[in-house]
Amino acid sequence: MRDRRVLHTGAVATIEHATELGTILGVWAHPDDEAYLSGALMASAVDAAQRVVCVTATRGEAGFDDLDQPLEERRAIRERELAACLAELGVTEHHWLDEADGGMADADPSRAIDSLCGLLEEVRPDTVLTFGPDGMTGHGDHVAISRWTTIAVDRVAPATRLLYATKTTDWHELFFRLVDPGHVMMIDGYQPPSTPAAELSVSFTAAGALLERKLRALMCQESQVRPLAEQAGDAGFRALTRDEWFRSAAPGDWPDLLA
Repeated sequence: MRDRRVLHTGAVATIEHATELGTILGVWAHPDDEAYLSGALMASAVDAAQRVVCVTATRGEAGFDDLDQPLEERRAIRERELAACLAELGVTEHHWLDEADGGMADADPSRAIDSLCGLLEEVRPDTVLTFGPDGMTGHGDHVAISRWTTIAVDRVAPATRLLYATKTTDWHELFFRLVDPGHVMMIDGYQPPSTPAAELSVSFTAAGALLERKLRALMCQESQVRPLAEQAGDAGFRALTRDEWFRSAAPGDWPDLLA
């Protein structure tokens, strides 16, 4: 089966490669965010000889049930897992912002925003991928990195295409049938927003070898991914991870930033 890539730019158009995204800069909060939300896009872009740069704000040290495990050991595990994941996807450029996992909502963003501005000026991406203001799961780190990235783009690269990760209503219905939301959502009763198909800027479905590659990359981050994969089952996990959706940033997202 051929991989299906659909970029929405007014009318829906089917393309053979992700070349319309050009040089990609992905900015995420934790290791594994990048693979879940854009792994297939990144791999496809790399295969098309496009530049792909990935930024991770934290080392993911809070993403363990056993927080008595030494901090440096937890960080080292996440670092090794992310390195293996990016190697599987073919992404060779990666940067850490070295923020504290779980603490970004209350952190001074100045240093991180300055770092992002510097990367934007060096990489000159055509497309920036990150979380939307909803943070997907309501996670404070996700919300913070969305805001910081939006500020940086607005400050030094306002002409750059800024895309926010999103899901569809059908995806959420499947997810909540397969997975206990208490293991994923950061706020009790949180209803994650969805985007109608007509409002998507990118709708990308991986199949065949590309989907297998994304799944291998995800499983490189075993400490985080395996519990969800086991809960969803093989077929369910494939259905949950094959699609990658993004919508364009709009003034209503951050009214104080995007006037």
